Amino acid sequence: MAYARVGEYKKMQQAGMALYKTVPKNPYYFWSVMSLVMQAISAQDEKLAQTMFLPLAERMVEKMVKEEKIEAEAEVQLYFMILERLGKCVEALDMVRGPLGEKLTSELRSRENKCMMMYQRLQLWPECNALSYKLLLKNPDDWQFYLSYFDSLFHLMDMSWSPPNEGKHCVEGPVQTTVAEAVKFVVDRMEEEDKKESRPLRGPYMACLELIHRLRQRGCPDEQELGDPLELMLQFFGKFGDKPCCITDLKIYLHLLPPEQHTQFKNRLGELVPLGEVGEDGFGFPGDTKALQRHLCVCQLSRVLGLQHALDTEGKLCLITELKAHYHYGLQFGKSCLKTELQFSDTYCLMVAHVYIDLWTETGDENMLWQCLGVLEEGLSFSPSNAQFKLLLLLLFCRLGAFQPVVDLYSSLDAKHVQHDTIGYLLTRYAGSLGQFAAASQSYNFSLRFFHSNQKDTSEYIIQAYKYGAFEKIPEFIAFRTRLNQSLHFAQVRTERMLLDLYTEADITSSLEESVKAMGLCPEEDDIPWDNMRDNRDLTVLFSWDPKDRELTEEHRRLSLQEELVWLKVRSLTLRLLASLALLGHAPSSRNSDKANENGVSAKSSTLQTLLSQLDLTLQTAAQITEKQTQCSFLGPPSSRLATALSSGSCHCQASALRLSLTLQELEATGLDDSSELQTQICNSFKSLTGQLQELLSRCKGEMLEMKDSRLMTQPSLLETLVFFVETVCVVLWVASYSASVLRPLKSSLQKKKKKKKDSSTAMPVVLSGFQEWTGSLQGVVTQALDHVKGQEASLTALKLAALTLGVGQAQTQEECGFTRAAMDKVQNSYLGSLQELGDLLRKRADSLKSLKF
Repeated sequence: MAYARVGEYKKMQQAGMALYKTVPKNPYYFWSVMSLVMQAISAQDEKLAQTMFLPLAERMVEKMVKEEKIEAEAEVQLYFMILERLGKCVEALDMVRGPLGEKLTSELRSRENKCMMMYQRLQLWPECNALSYKLLLKNPDDWQFYLSYFDSLFHLMDMSWSPPNEGKHCVEGPVQTTVAEAVKFVVDRMEEEDKKESRPLRGPYMACLELIHRLRQRGCPDEQELGDPLELMLQFFGKFGDKPCCITDLKIYLHLLPPEQHTQFKNRLGELVPLGEVGEDGFGFPGDTKALQRHLCVCQLSRVLGLQHALDTEGKLCLITELKAHYHYGLQFGKSCLKTELQFSDTYCLMVAHVYIDLWTETGDENMLWQCLGVLEEGLSFSPSNAQFKLLLLLLFCRLGAFQPVVDLYSSLDAKHVQHDTIGYLLTRYAGSLGQFAAASQSYNFSLRFFHSNQKDTSEYIIQAYKYGAFEKIPEFIAFRTRLNQSLHFAQVRTERMLLDLYTEADITSSLEESVKAMGLCPEEDDIPWDNMRDNRDLTVLFSWDPKDRELTEEHRRLSLQEELVWLKVRSLTLRLLASLALLGHAPSSRNSDKANENGVSAKSSTLQTLLSQLDLTLQTAAQITEKQTQCSFLGPPSSRLATALSSGSCHCQASALRLSLTLQELEATGLDDSSELQTQICNSFKSLTGQLQELLSRCKGEMLEMKDSRLMTQPSLLETLVFFVETVCVVLWVASYSASVLRPLKSSLQKKKKKKKDSSTAMPVVLSGFQEWTGSLQGVVTQALDHVKGQEASLTALKLAALTLGVGQAQTQEECGFTRAAMDKVQNSYLGSLQELGDLLRKRADSLKSLKF
């Protein structure tokens, strides 16, 4: 077990055999066999696995089979796994169908599933078809067997296969080879369900739609015999419309309806929904939860068909009024619900939010966004456990630049285990970019804790799997661990966490060099697995009923991943450049000895040079990506910080600052006497950096939150740019600190020379006076920034949100206005919190700047 923990497979194999010789029990023997399989899986050389490890494991199991010593199902599973990995599908099939296969009992239809898997791999379509047919007669609701039945049928038709004239069609029984037989089979299953007294099963009705879909793909006229898809879907809705799964079942087959039938289909569905008498507000409401579910299903289907999107602004506002009325009416059915249970009418509330988002994206009217926040806050007050409300609120607050309310929302989701990797990106994408550094640090820790404990936890799972003989799970656990280690999210969070620590701590609580050493950062090493990076984000975690043309496509996913990888590359290179800058600062002076020049400074400066070249290339790629970036839907993956970083000029300013440190090194090697050109170049860089910082600061100007015509308007991009400005100030000040460490000894040696010559009239070298000017101008830029932050704080504090007239063009109750105001307060407070933290950090930086004078 200790060897299992550290993955010493060879030693595990030996220990297993030693145990078996001492105590001849099967588990020990098969631990040894499994360790051979693990050596095969982990072997770098595939040939070695196929010619040595797996054949040896196979012989070891065959020995036990011949001696009739196989006892447990786990041992048969392991034998099957070995044969499968060796590609011996015929032998695996014979084994499963033989007496050993009778031990496969722990899972339902385990034997049949393994047979089906082998038939498909061996392309034995007759057997595949006959087995599916046989199993569907027993259980007409097993969807996977419908799929294998249809797959095999069309393969047989393409092969023009015909059954033999005499004897059985195949070992599994009769084979069906024509569309007519398939149509009859599916129709018979449906008729049997119709006759049942109890509730029918969904499988046969969906199989009918699936068969129509496949026949259409092949241009087969026989689909007419199955009936009209519209009538079949109405029949399906009639039977299963009160089940939440009805929408997901029908959604897959809506493409079978031509666009001109969409409105007719929606109206006919509406006729099947029992609603009460129309009241004063013009709406009829369902009498019970089943009718409510049916009405909900119709609303969802009309959205998927694009009927809601096609409405004009007025139509959408009327739809919102109707959906809100249904939401509030439906709350009475959930009065006895526990806090942990969802309200029956929650989906109406979510749909209202989606229509508001549509209105906002189409009209740009931010009022729609505030109303949307209010609706979701209200929904959460009645249904505090609704994860969809929380996720959408989280996304909306982040898009508005307010990170403060998001931390509590995310922690109340109570994300478990792997969810820190799959949905953690929703939190960490905005954590560092909105100026809430303390909360960002906490968010990164959340995620990192999971990734670090995963290493330990996975070892425990593997040990338990050995202990209880769940051998087929062991490679799965190891693949899971690898997938997490290569996670894009893990690499992003680790990099961002270290950068955040440097920005908030280095040269404030400890020097840059000490901070870098404490992190164990080595600029020469890149520990990110770029070639094997895994994107584990769940980009469909938010419910969506958008029509096909608005859904997230594979191209969107690919572009999003490409953008995230380039941004990670920029951040990772920035981090490594800062580490090499820290190590430069304390290298021995290259003029003092030739030895230092061989391995010390020059090695470090060549690392710096290499990393800067890589950063330049990455920034070129980044510029190309941001040019062609396509816009995803609001519910798609959030865009990275790349576009803002480039447009603000932050990346190029940081790169220029880091490039200056190389020129300063040259000056250190040359000395003050023979370097007038170099000095002028350095002074120009000083001025250029100040200019770039000024320009970056000017891009932060404007009101983040302001009232216009009694409307509240936000500009979260100003906050993101301000955060980039603060980060860039940190980088420039570290370079200034390095400049001082280079120029101080040069100045003191110059003064010594002056004393010797007793000559006080020599002019001060350009670079020294230039540096003093530069620190003065940097002080000026930081002071301007602090004034800007103070001004923003003052105008935010002065904003009286109570004076806002809410619900313009949209009737809102007093209660709804209360929720909208609460959301506005959260955004205002979050902005204030961000400005406070940014101001504090700038003040600390201004203090560290004072120490650079010499």
